[in-house]
Amino acid sequence: MSASLSLCFTASTSNLRFRTQPSVPLFGPIKLKCPAISNPPKLPNLLTVRSGHGNPSSDRALGGLAEPRWQKLLSTAASLYPLYVAVGGVVACLRPSTFSWFVKRGPASYSLSLGFIMLAMGLTLELRDFLNLFMQRPLSIIFGCVAQYTIMPSLGFIISKALGLSPSVSVGLILLACCPGGTASNVVTLIARGDVPLSIVMTACTTLGAVLLTPLLTTILAGTYVPIDAVKLSISTLQVVVAPILLGSYIQSTFPSFVKVVTPFSPLFAVLASSLLACSVFSENVIRLKSSMAVASIASGTSPFLIAQTILSGELGLVILSVVLLHFAGFFLGYLSATLSGFKEPQRRAISIEVGMQNSSLGVVLAASHFTSPMVAFPPAMSAVIMNIMGSSLGFFWRYIDPSDSKTNRGVDDSNHETTS
Repeated sequence: MSASLSLCFTASTSNLRFRTQPSVPLFGPIKLKCPAISNPPKLPNLLTVRSGHGNPSSDRALGGLAEPRWQKLLSTAASLYPLYVAVGGVVACLRPSTFSWFVKRGPASYSLSLGFIMLAMGLTLELRDFLNLFMQRPLSIIFGCVAQYTIMPSLGFIISKALGLSPSVSVGLILLACCPGGTASNVVTLIARGDVPLSIVMTACTTLGAVLLTPLLTTILAGTYVPIDAVKLSISTLQVVVAPILLGSYIQSTFPSFVKVVTPFSPLFAVLASSLLACSVFSENVIRLKSSMAVASIASGTSPFLIAQTILSGELGLVILSVVLLHFAGFFLGYLSATLSGFKEPQRRAISIEVGMQNSSLGVVLAASHFTSPMVAFPPAMSAVIMNIMGSSLGFFWRYIDPSDSKTNRGVDDSNHETTS
């Protein structure tokens, strides 16, 4: 959940541009650079990726400054997050003991992993520039954050009731829905030719707001299933999310030379840590899933189709269905709400993706740290794979639909400049 994407915003009287480095991993924190007035010097081999403005032919590829081959390799390796989780999930099914060394040290090992991921995000975040951008575009940012913390928690509660999920799975799904936006949404928004600056600031705002909102909403919506200590949840969120981000931001501003050295490596390490975290939680539930498979095999004979049908119609199938419905409805309602509110197409895409993609790693850590049933962490662990596949697919779908072609593209834009990406 970390990336080496570096954005550089240049304000002018007509538009707001940003530049990207050539290798764009699909997951991770974004380095926010926002020079306020002056244009930076022209640099060679620069390709500008637009989102709905200007010449459509100029935005067919993601490009940027030339970088060393080894950095490209690291960026490419970091972009394979869904593959790592998928392979790890297969390993967890075939041999759960592979992750036992990490599981036995939980929940401390889970918290340290997420803390490392958030530290990597903080290393690439300049709070001053973040605040400047927030002041330029308060309306769309506030709308997106409100949508994040109203649409998804409501969906988590409604889906858990509609599908009749067990108490543990219901709590896990609601906890996932109450988490802030995931950092993967920033790069998916870039691929979708949406409003990337809006996505970046929304992620930062919802992450910082998670200290209060995630525990509060989880307690309100899931407190009917099991007792929940909102104060402890809030303290854990502060420790594993906000504190590492602030520490990383401090290190970034105080020791820039050190940060410059470690930044190319941190995305891959953070992605591997996130993959290990998700697969370890999944491995905890494998024994229970294998028990279901054994029962299905006895009841249904030896037909693989009947076994699979029985399993998917059971609790595992309900978990997968609930996670798919949660993210699909999040993408749809996020886009619909932004459309009804009159935002332009690039903002609609950014809000849709930001609302639909959650910080599943935070859900895993909070579930493992504060709930006795391992099934509470199962929906967030499943989401790590399902959400990123769905989000990336949506991003590539939108990539080939020019936002400027929309007949309804006239709408609210509270920035002083048009946004290009």
